[in-house]
Amino acid sequence: MRLRLLDRDGEVRYSARLRHRMQACVAIQRIAAKFDRVHFCYEAGPTGYGLHRLIRSLGQSCMVVAPSLMPRKPGDRVKTNRRDALALARLLRAGELTAVWVPDEGHEAMRDLVRARSAAVETLQVHQQQTSAFMLKHGRTYPRKKGWTMRYLHWLQEQQFDHPAHQIALQDMVEAVRVSKERVERLEKVIEEFVPNWYLAPVVRALQTLRGVDLIVAVTFATEVGDVTRFESPRQLMGYLGLVPGERSTGETVRRGAITKAGNVRVRHMLVESAWTYRHPPKVGVRKLYRLEEAPPRVREIAWKAQFVNAAVKFPKVPK
Repeated sequence: MRLRLLDRDGEVRYSARLRHRMQACVAIQRIAAKFDRVHFCYEAGPTGYGLHRLIRSLGQSCMVVAPSLMPRKPGDRVKTNRRDALALARLLRAGELTAVWVPDEGHEAMRDLVRARSAAVETLQVHQQQTSAFMLKHGRTYPRKKGWTMRYLHWLQEQQFDHPAHQIALQDMVEAVRVSKERVERLEKVIEEFVPNWYLAPVVRALQTLRGVDLIVAVTFATEVGDVTRFESPRQLMGYLGLVPGERSTGETVRRGAITKAGNVRVRHMLVESAWTYRHPPKVGVRKLYRLEEAPPRVREIAWKAQFVNAAVKFPKVPK
């Protein structure tokens, strides 16, 4: 844990390196007693927002900085705690730091649950890929197109190998897939139970009225983005998620390329997958119909309008 000391009228000085919570409390109180206004900042990282909440509980302002948006010199290859602390203090004084949105403890707990489900899905995909690669290596090809159905699992159980070690390896891989799938289903059930009592439950229900957006997509968006009103426009939100095209323009020449892919990869991945459903003509499915009936009229209007806007883009009007 490191402390950044900022004196706006003097030079930037390195104060101390703090190793535990008690030292941080004492150091913060000593610094706050010497100055009228004190500003603290630290880089977002695996330690979470505990230090931010501690500083705020002591009545001081604190900023959690986005490390990926910090200005850095191209030739700077030396990174130490002392140099990072001094650089943060100088950039904070110059107003060049970008703060990340800090959720409250309840929101952070819900986000950790959703991320645990995402990690479980990644583990399931790894185990499925290992099993498929094992079968491909031994020349066993599934006769149908769609894999990992109940019929596919029965086909795996029917496979016989000459050497017992191969049979054991296959059974262990199939068991790993089963355990991983049960973990994903268990976490999804818990998420479904917690959402109705969450303060963003109305937002989640409203998002589910959109085509291609189910419970997991809506909860992931709500937990990762948080308060949508902090963005001034939809374009700013899309820029935050990396869904705007990159640009390299000079003079009158304008060059735009692929999307920037900056920002939250979890939300961007799910939104891109959901957007693929809009390639079909406007339609309301049976399951989505119940969601629309439960939603307020204004939400239903926006959901239906989104389908027509995308249909107009895909099928432009033919000039006479």
